[in-house]
Amino acid sequence: MSAFRELEVDLDALASNVERMRALVGTPHVMAVVKANAYGHGAVAAARAALAGGADWLGVADLDEAMQLRRAGIDAPVLAWLHSPDEDFRLAAEAGVDVGISSLAQLEAAARAARTVTPLAVHIKVETGLSRNGVAEEDWDTVFGRARELQDDGTIRVRGIFSHLSNASDDDDRAAIEVFERGLARAASAGIEPELRHIAASAAAIALPESRYDLVRLGLSIYGLSPYGADSAREIGLRPVMTVRGRVAAVRRVPAGKGVSYDYTYRTDRETTLALVPLGYAEGVPRSASNTAPVSIGGRTFRISGRVAMDQFVVDVGDHEVAVGDEVVLFGDPDSGVPSAYDWAEACGTISWEIVTRLDGRVERTFRGER
Repeated sequence: MSAFRELEVDLDALASNVERMRALVGTPHVMAVVKANAYGHGAVAAARAALAGGADWLGVADLDEAMQLRRAGIDAPVLAWLHSPDEDFRLAAEAGVDVGISSLAQLEAAARAARTVTPLAVHIKVETGLSRNGVAEEDWDTVFGRARELQDDGTIRVRGIFSHLSNASDDDDRAAIEVFERGLARAASAGIEPELRHIAASAAAIALPESRYDLVRLGLSIYGLSPYGADSAREIGLRPVMTVRGRVAAVRRVPAGKGVSYDYTYRTDRETTLALVPLGYAEGVPRSASNTAPVSIGGRTFRISGRVAMDQFVVDVGDHEVAVGDEVVLFGDPDSGVPSAYDWAEACGTISWEIVTRLDGRVERTFRGER
């Protein structure tokens, strides 16, 4: 690993966040969502830490992510919910991975796979207003009826019924919950009584107790961030898990009026010192961080100066003493005096989910903690 680039993951903080959220929501089951390489934190290590913290389910987007966990020896229950049109569900059946079902076609594909391998556990997703995947209300009776037939003949097991919320507003989410309740009632009328009902991710799990049901799917919150911002995270007792660091690769003294990086979107207004940091959009640093995002060097906060390039960015540090090799913290735990993922999200006009998830490329992860 290059000493110039480091993404540190605090596994003890991750486990602690799961413990805090589990105490807050009080549901019988908690799913730790580790899709997208655990929001950039490292799927296998994050999954193990989350299980140590009290999660009893893991959530991923697709079967490739699920199989990564299984190959690592993780045998906890896993749900994968996003599938290609020609998905072969035999892999899920063989590995004991639950699959989300969003259409009659997916249900039939899952059944075909199960007949050749072993009974398959499914969670039927109902569309409640997000307008993405999920069984449309007009198709509920057909899908629930067919699921009951397949369950009766031992081909599948309907372990769950689920959906997802928009987080547009509390009123919008409560309206979606009403639709979800209708879906549960229609399933019951078809003889489907699932073990797990789930609709809440981190935002609703925190703010809407009526959304919690049997299980909540916790993503952002277990990584130490709240959908409602830094103050909310502190109130809950969440600790940021990711710290991103670089090191100063070069220092130069320049006169006033000197252009910096591509397009000269930044020009020095005085004689000053420029520090070069070898992190760029190839590592996942947003180009929109140009001239806006904060970094910490030597305990002081500066702004990126000029364009973020593929491999590097520049920081105008004024007359402060900075040397080659000095540590540069892009973001981490704000309680330690460094910028946060929230600060970066605000500077880049995006959300903290994207900031932590996009860090990849040539940045290698180091793990701290014993989980």
